[in-house]
Amino acid sequence: MTDFTGFGLAEAISSTLTEGGYDSPTPIQEQAIPLILEGHDLLGIAQTGTGKTLAFTAPILDRLARDMGRAAPKTMRALILAPTRELASQIAKSVSTYGRKVRPSVATIFGGVKIQKQIRQMSAGMDVVVATPGRLLDLIDQGAVTLDGVEMLVLDEADQMLDLGFIHSLKRIVRLLPKERQTLFFSATMPKSIKQLADTYLRDPVQVSVTPESTTAERVEQQGFYASKTVKPQLLAHVLKQDEVKSALVFTRTKHGADRVVKQLARHDIEAVAIHGNKSQNQRERALGAFRSGKVWVLVATDIAARGIDISGLTHVINFELPNVPEQYVHRIGRTGRAGAEGKAISFIADDERGFLKDIQRVTKSKLWMLALPGDLPQPSAEKTPTEARLQREEEAQSEARNARTSRNPRNRKPADRKGADRKPRGARPAQRAEDAPAAEGRRFEERSERPARQDDRRRPYKARSNDDARGDTRSDHRGDKRNDTRGDKRNFSRDEARGETRRDTRGEGRSDNRRKPNPDRRPDDRNGQRPKRAEDQRPKRAEGSRPEGRDTRPGNKSDAAWPARAEGKRPPRKDGRRPEGKPGKPAQRRNGPPRKNGTQGRAAR
Repeated sequence: MTDFTGFGLAEAISSTLTEGGYDSPTPIQEQAIPLILEGHDLLGIAQTGTGKTLAFTAPILDRLARDMGRAAPKTMRALILAPTRELASQIAKSVSTYGRKVRPSVATIFGGVKIQKQIRQMSAGMDVVVATPGRLLDLIDQGAVTLDGVEMLVLDEADQMLDLGFIHSLKRIVRLLPKERQTLFFSATMPKSIKQLADTYLRDPVQVSVTPESTTAERVEQQGFYASKTVKPQLLAHVLKQDEVKSALVFTRTKHGADRVVKQLARHDIEAVAIHGNKSQNQRERALGAFRSGKVWVLVATDIAARGIDISGLTHVINFELPNVPEQYVHRIGRTGRAGAEGKAISFIADDERGFLKDIQRVTKSKLWMLALPGDLPQPSAEKTPTEARLQREEEAQSEARNARTSRNPRNRKPADRKGADRKPRGARPAQRAEDAPAAEGRRFEERSERPARQDDRRRPYKARSNDDARGDTRSDHRGDKRNDTRGDKRNFSRDEARGETRRDTRGEGRSDNRRKPNPDRRPDDRNGQRPKRAEDQRPKRAEGSRPEGRDTRPGNKSDAAWPARAEGKRPPRKDGRRPEGKPGKPAQRRNGPPRKNGTQGRAAR
């Protein structure tokens, strides 16, 4: 197809694209737009810079142009989810540009800005909403946004969303959407997670995997330098000062690394700005605006902040640090060489990044053209790097140690399989050699000699010892003397000895000493430490079946007949012979207790 008029788009859209210089569609646009217009769910796999944004924006605008109905309050007709703020802003700008004649209402929802403005914007309803998952869920939780009226759902850079951990947010958002909708997934790579996500949320999807005649990796010249971390700042300044570098995007793995590179370039009189997650939204927008306008020609960014950024005229992409994920390399170099232009990607590889380079070459199926360092910089050695040499030495040492352990412990080896008569019966002991038998028997009897029996046939007396004494004696014998010898006159006694004296002073007499000393009042038959019986307790036992005189021992009989003295109005005598105080028939009064501190007597006195 030669132009966009063959797709059957609305006149307002096709004329806008023609006026904007879009003469012929790209391969992803040529295959995806007709399928989307027919209403199919789509899974589009295409590399960065192939025109995926226009591939899903044109069908959305076509639906809005043919059906001019407004969205309900707090909802939208088309929802586009993006992983980063910059990509969301860029998509919203593209929708407004391509739909200049349709004039749709477009809103961007992402974090880093005040939420009240977004709430007021969504109160009337919008045609197209471009949002990041986190802030969209915040508005949903506050009741400012509903997803009941969504007709089309688009996930741009779906693989990046999964890498950033948005999978749970996506599942929650999809559950709130109506079942009758059209869903579009676009991704630069096709991992298994994307395939599983598409099978879950797409309905009879059509997959479009585009490999253009000139892919991004082929349009971009890839070069590399082997440089240590200390040489990288000087090498970066040398590369940026070349005449062919008009604008450059420098990538780092961390946020602090991006700020550090900006400071290092300032020492070489090179002005640069950085964008990353720690920057506020206003700072990131000002940095991108200065870079796009040409005020600053070096932009330092992390992978997340620069994902999806479309910068026209970008000539160089420099990987100051290689990404640990091979797919990130594809997205990095896709920032240059866009829309058929040529670009150059230069990578700096340190000793510990050579493994990342192998993974990148395996995924991209291309090799970097390695260049030599400039003459004024230290050249890398042709031999193995220190890291590789150290790892090899450690591996050899571990192998030797493993072999030595195996030779010392042959019993760890797996025994050979025995069958039939050669199998040793279970529980049988190995036969001894003839020359070793006498010596072994003599040693055995010598070690296990019996003790002579006692002549008096009496048991050895047992000396009761407390836990504290046993612990103190043991520790003082083994540890106290060593401390005295090593520390000299600074400390004349050990800590255990001091602790033992303290315990004997405080509680030893009440517990340990009494156990150790014999009790003279103890009876021989008092085996369990019980007190001896008093004389009055040793009464003669009453004959079985006998009763005391004048007492009825029948069960339940509590009448006065049980005690003849009670019938006469007298109290029974006390066992000790003393007479109870008070009048007969009345309880005895308590004696006055000791005087209280306030001068009053006890309760009986009152």
